[in-house]
Amino acid sequence: MSGVMASLIDGLLLGAVYGLAAMGLSLIWGVMDVINLTHGAMIALGMFALYLLCGSFTVSPYLLLLPILAGGFLLGVIVYWIAVHRVVGQSQLMSLLSTFAVNMVIIGLGTTVWGTSPYNVNFSVPGITLGGYTFTGNHLLAGLAAVLIAGALHLVLYRTRVGKAIRAVADNREAAELMGIPSALILMTAFGIGIALAGASGGLVATLFPFTILSGGAYELKSFVVTVLAGLGNPFGALLAGILLGLLEGAVTPFITVSWIPAIEFGLFVLALVLFPRGLFSTTRSA
Repeated sequence: MSGVMASLIDGLLLGAVYGLAAMGLSLIWGVMDVINLTHGAMIALGMFALYLLCGSFTVSPYLLLLPILAGGFLLGVIVYWIAVHRVVGQSQLMSLLSTFAVNMVIIGLGTTVWGTSPYNVNFSVPGITLGGYTFTGNHLLAGLAAVLIAGALHLVLYRTRVGKAIRAVADNREAAELMGIPSALILMTAFGIGIALAGASGGLVATLFPFTILSGGAYELKSFVVTVLAGLGNPFGALLAGILLGLLEGAVTPFITVSWIPAIEFGLFVLALVLFPRGLFSTTRSA
């Protein structure tokens, strides 16, 4: 029983990282109605960004998340104006094709530069031993960092003029424009924030597991599962849904092989679509 409890705690911590990754996807989806298929590639870039920064600076990787957030935002702004700006408001197929093209370019360039061999960030923090089980410091700090970044996003969205503008554009873009809100700049900002969150989550994953340029794909799929569980366009619900997904992984890991976990997760994905089509934490109501 104690082993199951330890697995649940590990799942809780990892779930917070899943939730942070999904928050970026959910924010972009909810504000812009754009399905961002660059999400996995941006997570992978966050992993390599932390790897390169750790090789250049002798500071804590968690402090290096700050330049990763800033760089992710700038990259998001560039991608927005190159590939997303022209497809906002058009059919979702257009955004799918546009962001998928950017995704393939990033993966192709990343494969050329780094190959497909695994990399890892040589960093460890002393853990805590309880009941004969040791909880690694990396997992504890990654979960804490994910929650802190999510809290910072909450402050931005609910305590700043930019955040209020983002929520206004998400609710009604035309009405926001009539009130003088520059919707194009706000959409650009929202996309940049979403990419920054993806990069930061990738940096946190890099402190936990080895990775390649293709590793972001698995976390992109988890992000879609979490986003559907939470309800589209509900970033803070995504954090909670990510924690639930992590708890699910922690609950089943002691009893089944790891290879079965994706099948269980996508079974949950289908079940959520059938039973809760608006998501577990949706704030909208049917007419």
